[in-house]
Amino acid sequence: MKTVICAGTSTSGKTAVLKQVIKKLIAKDYRLAFLKIDVQYAEEDELFKQEFGIPTKKVYSGELCPDHCNVMVLGDAIEWAAREKAQFLLVETAGLCLRCSPYIEGSLGIVVVEATSGMNLPRKIGPMLSLADIAVVTKIDLVSQAEREVFRSRILEAAPNINIAESDALHGIGLNPLVKKIIESPDLQFPLFLRGNPPVGTCTICVGKKEIGWKQHFGVVRPLENQLFYRGE
Repeated sequence: MKTVICAGTSTSGKTAVLKQVIKKLIAKDYRLAFLKIDVQYAEEDELFKQEFGIPTKKVYSGELCPDHCNVMVLGDAIEWAAREKAQFLLVETAGLCLRCSPYIEGSLGIVVVEATSGMNLPRKIGPMLSLADIAVVTKIDLVSQAEREVFRSRILEAAPNINIAESDALHGIGLNPLVKKIIESPDLQFPLFLRGNPPVGTCTICVGKKEIGWKQHFGVVRPLENQLFYRGE
């Protein structure tokens, strides 16, 4: 079985991209399973099950960030997809942390970014972009050619070796190279490991200490006059 992790910020077009990918894979007679990871609301699993008749599951991360939830539940999800005899497990994660990589070693990592989100977006989303294999740029029909070129250069600035697919995902335009990459991606290799090193983030706020001001806390603390931060790998 192959596993594809698809991440991206809200409204970037992840679901539109995956909908077109699922259509194209089903047309080639592949068996699919789909997992949606979100914080508190999602319906993509229900829509895909209804439209395509594929097995789907949904997990709400709740008190965990979606990337951490992904690490926790992915082992169970792979076992479930194997029982469903799926050849591909497609995972859509909210990817809201911006400090962590949701991808796993030996699988395909896809980040979806919208061309209308501003030229500096690729500089802001850290390892969700820098550790991905493919960046799918959506909504290219809504920006000028010059803006597309600047956006592409910013992506390559953050991730020099990444593959870029520019698409109009609503109509499935520009996604055939992505489907080809998915089909050619490697089978899962066990044991499974998270791609990249998570940042150190343990602090007393995480365990419920509510006082304001860094002097009231210990662990990882941050005063105002300190601009050191995790940029991704």
